[in-house]
Amino acid sequence: MGILLVYDVTDESSFNNIRNWIRNIEQHASDNVNKILVGNKADMDESKRAVPTSRGQALADEYGIKFFETSAKTNFNVEQVFFSIARDIKQRLAESDSKAEPQTIKISKPDPTKGSSATPEKSSCCGS
Repeated sequence: MGILLVYDVTDESSFNNIRNWIRNIEQHASDNVNKILVGNKADMDESKRAVPTSRGQALADEYGIKFFETSAKTNFNVEQVFFSIARDIKQRLAESDSKAEPQTIKISKPDPTKGSSATPEKSSCCGS
């Protein structure tokens, strides 16, 4: 129900793979699956960074998805990413439930004015 697209900010090739991964998602996943782009290793020194934050944000904007930078090593933004995708999924499911027609079954109580009989009456819903 949710996909985190994670690349390494110190590895240009992992960032370049994001477009391929999104194409695979579009081909094989549900149309409304929630996606978040995540640049990991945000704790690394700027001199080791191959993908600036602005490129990650621009790619996320292009696909209309959220963007976070994280550090699994220092736990920077990790919980926020998971909470964000969980909230998004929950909201999407709530919206789809509210759009669906309510499935209701009407159950009526026996009519006490008809009296009681030894053999129960068959309901018209059951075919006879």
